[in-house]
This record gives sequence, structure tokens and C-alpha cells, in this order.
Amino acid sequence: MIEGASTHPTSLFWTDLKALTKVRLALSVVFSALAGYLLGAESYKALELVLLLVGGFSLVAASNAYNQIIETDLDSKMNRTKERPLPTGRFSKVLALIIAFSLTILGGGLLYFLNFKTAVFGLLSVILYALVYTPLKTKTSLSVFVGAFPGAIPFMLGWVGATGSFGIEAGTLFMIQFFWQFPHFWALAWMLDDDYKKGGFKMLPTGERDQSTAFQIIVYTFWTILASITPVFGFTGKLVISIPAAIAVGISGFYMMMPALQLFNSLEVSFAKKLMLRSVIYISLIQVIYVIDHLIR
Repeated sequence: MIEGASTHPTSLFWTDLKALTKVRLALSVVFSALAGYLLGAESYKALELVLLLVGGFSLVAASNAYNQIIETDLDSKMNRTKERPLPTGRFSKVLALIIAFSLTILGGGLLYFLNFKTAVFGLLSVILYALVYTPLKTKTSLSVFVGAFPGAIPFMLGWVGATGSFGIEAGTLFMIQFFWQFPHFWALAWMLDDDYKKGGFKMLPTGERDQSTAFQIIVYTFWTILASITPVFGFTGKLVISIPAAIAVGISGFYMMMPALQLFNSLEVSFAKKLMLRSVIYISLIQVIYVIDHLIR
């Protein structure tokens, strides 16, 4: 019997498995991939959707598990993470590694059956997240820049899954979610700065909750909005949005920008929390806008 699983009640095992793989986060990432697929596919095929969604979910879940395996000792120092299954010993690292590796094989295999490029991008995101981003978090705040690459892959992964190609359309979807990573994660890091410092993580660009960090948040929020409305100008290949859709995206962007400006003026954690929540709403909302606009045109 695998160490760490012998006396684990079934209900608690599944609860801890969800915590290890961060199921909610994985589902939100799968939503991005689904949006990209719906934008890129000329016709929707049930098998392709199953391969994309289950394969994508598996790789995100694997990435989260690898992350917690590597950071077990650091997680035990932080209030937010000390009750996770690995720091508490409810899961052993061996069991967690078996789960993560199995999910990697499953996810990579399913995406390979969809098409080769999708599998390559999916597995690349796991490698970047687990082997580059995770170790860098205690070394330099540039880890957020590195982490933005795997974080930006899901939206464009759906397009590549549907079309089998990576062009300006997939690149545009990638850039939207790439720029979005910065205000989202810096807002989160602002909220959790004290806890992150207990674990030795360097997440804020200046290392402090100051106006320089807040200004950079504003800059990347602006670039996120700009990238999001770019398809209205007609130079992003088959990825095009209408003027009403661009206006809706712009309004959504203004809604996200407001707490970023307030954070710059006040440096209060409450505005960082508001920005973090609005950033989650923003990325989901613009994906819905894109898909609806695509379907009705």
C-alpha cells in the first residue's frame, strides 16, 4: 500500500485530492481553453472537446500537485497553506508524485490524440510552471513574469486544439491572458504579502506594497485591456470582434482598472482584494463576450 494513503478516510482523501490539484483553479483554466476552442473551431466535435477539457484539466491539476510537492516545507510556514495535505502529512510526497505523474501522462496523452501541437503546449506549461516558475518564487520577483507564460497558454490552447495551428489568432489570445497575469497575481501578492514573506516568496515587483508596484499594476492592466480590444481592428487574422463587443470589453476593462487606480492612490489592501476579484471576473467575462460575439456573427 502506498505510504500516506493507508489510513486516509475516503471522504477526506477526495477532499485532500481536490486541495492538492486545486480543482477550482483547474476548472477556471479549462473554461479558458473551452473559450479558445469555441472561437477557433469551424464545427464543434464532442470527442475533441472531451480530449481538450479532460486533457487540459489533468495537466493543470498535475502542475498544481508538482507545485505543492516542491513547496511542502514552505507551505508549512504560511497560514494560507499550512493545512494543505502535504504539510500536514495527510498525503506523502510519494503519493502526491504518483498522482501528479499519472495526471501528466493522462493529460499529455489525451491532448496528443487531439493534435500534436496542443500536447506540446500543454506539456510545456507543466514544465515551465513546475520546474521554472515554482523554484524562482523564492529567488526573484521575476518569477511572476516566468509564470505568466504557462498561465497564458490555456486560452490559446483551445484555439490550437481546434485548428491544429499557432498563428496570430492564438498569439493574440496568449497575449491577452499573459498581460492579465500581472495585475491579477500582483493584487493577490499584495493581499498576501505578509504570509508570502513567511515562506520566503518574492512576488511583488519592488518587494513592497508601494506606489511603484501599484503603478506597474496599472500599466499591465492597461496593456491587458488594449490587447483585449485589438481584434476589433481587423489585423488579427480570423480572430475578429465587433465594435459592440469591443465596447463591452472596454467597459469591463474600466471596471477592472478602477480598483487599480484606487490602490495607487491609497495603497490599501482592500483595493488589492477588489482588483483581484474584478480581474477574475474580467478574464471570464471577456471570454464570454468573445464567444457570444463569434456565435452571433
